[in-house]
Amino acid sequence: MRITRETLIRIARETAQARMFNNPDLIAAYLTGSLLTDEPFLGGTTDIDLVLVHAHTTPLRREIVKLPNDFHLDITYRARQEYDPPRELRINPWLGYEIYDPMLLYEKEHFFEFVQAGVRAGFSFHQPALVIQRSKQLHNHGRQIWTDLQDSGTKPKPNQVGKYLKSIYHAANAIAELNGPPLPERRLLLDFPKRAEAIDHPSLTAGLLGLLGAPALDTESLASWLPEWEISYLAAAENPQRDPRIHPARMPYYYKAFEAMLGSEYPIAMLWPLMHTWTLAATVLPDDKNTAWEKACTKLGLGTVDFSTRIQGLDHYFDEIEELLEKMAAAHGININEFP
Repeated sequence: MRITRETLIRIARETAQARMFNNPDLIAAYLTGSLLTDEPFLGGTTDIDLVLVHAHTTPLRREIVKLPNDFHLDITYRARQEYDPPRELRINPWLGYEIYDPMLLYEKEHFFEFVQAGVRAGFSFHQPALVIQRSKQLHNHGRQIWTDLQDSGTKPKPNQVGKYLKSIYHAANAIAELNGPPLPERRLLLDFPKRAEAIDHPSLTAGLLGLLGAPALDTESLASWLPEWEISYLAAAENPQRDPRIHPARMPYYYKAFEAMLGSEYPIAMLWPLMHTWTLAATVLPDDKNTAWEKACTKLGLGTVDFSTRIQGLDHYFDEIEELLEKMAAAHGININEFP
């Protein structure tokens, strides 16, 4: 069966209708993510990012539903109260973009119309003050995660490396938010260079790659990690305590993207999603199952000897972003210190 973008949108619509019919507490359903773009496929795969909004409490936060041909539904459940007040969503770096321009599939009581109007009020969503404020929120959150890393000890555990990567993700998206929505996991290193160039700071790409240890890698090393990554991923997927992203249905979604990136002109782009998911898997695996992951971390400078140096480098990266935001704010006559 040939799967197209239109096929997946139809599945999203049918799923939303079926869920709405069987659950009167659902008041809205909308599509977000890669299917809203012209080129949603990476390695021939993508997912269906469906958001279901409940009038009251949600049964769970996230659900992965396997589909044929290595596709899957990635369903996020939200409660109505998460959207109150709508105007405040304009400074929310994640939910703001999500509600600004999704594909509405279903709604009751004009819920979506009301919330989106609040986000778009006065066509101000993209005005510099709000853009910089959203970016600053990401910067501040990433900086707080960095602060929590100061007592990492001599040998970083998977959860500490995970915090380091999460902090980097916020730093990268603090830049990306200056000219678009946050970057998704698989496309972080593919799309970040364009975002950095758009604000005339291409050096931020080299800084990001340096924090991930990319200069020490070649394509052969990346390719050699794939079998061990797959073993760890599938083992962790059986653990009920795993992160929702480590799900058996999502393994081809990652693996096929890695293969595509390895065969491209920019193979290093696979480093972020590979190490991020490998680290998430490592956090629920016993130490004796993480030997290959530890060797990869050592290669990237995230092991015992170099981890503190990486943390210091991340500190400087956040300083650079902070200075950039201050300059941008001053150029628009904005007092950035008034932002929370």
